Amino acid sequence: MATLDVLISTTAPDVPLPAYAHPGDAGADITTRVDVTLAPGERATVPTGIKIALPDGFVALIHPRSGLAAKHGVTIVNAPGTVDAAYRGEIAVTLLNTDATQSVTFARGDRIAQLVIQRVERAAFVEVERLPGTHRGEAGFGSSGNSTQPVDSETA
Repeated sequence: MATLDVLISTTAPDVPLPAYAHPGDAGADITTRVDVTLAPGERATVPTGIKIALPDGFVALIHPRSGLAAKHGVTIVNAPGTVDAAYRGEIAVTLLNTDATQSVTFARGDRIAQLVIQRVERAAFVEVERLPGTHRGEAGFGSSGNSTQPVDSETA
């Protein structure tokens, strides 16, 4: 598997670098650099202590950790979060505790999210009078699982 060099710096010497838990993992775990407690329904933007320099043509996506979601109801408000190649500030993660009754506490160094690096394409947006048709047409949310949804014959 090919690797991509990503330059990284930390806000303090003891901040853990992102790390892959298992061979073949897409996401590298990132941690909190502060202690934080989220009450039920509460959200907080949590600093990670890491800054990265991605090559042009790449993006870092911040994904929730499935274990935190399943065990504690913790997710990321804007999942996936986007870290553009030109951004050089500290990465922070806006966590949300969706549990209705239980608070959740993270200590400095606890894993809170996953960092996924992906190649991106730049689009040239070309304005047209009309888009080419498809079998789906303009059918929106839920339409791929609803066979009773009418098909727009103009775009099909």
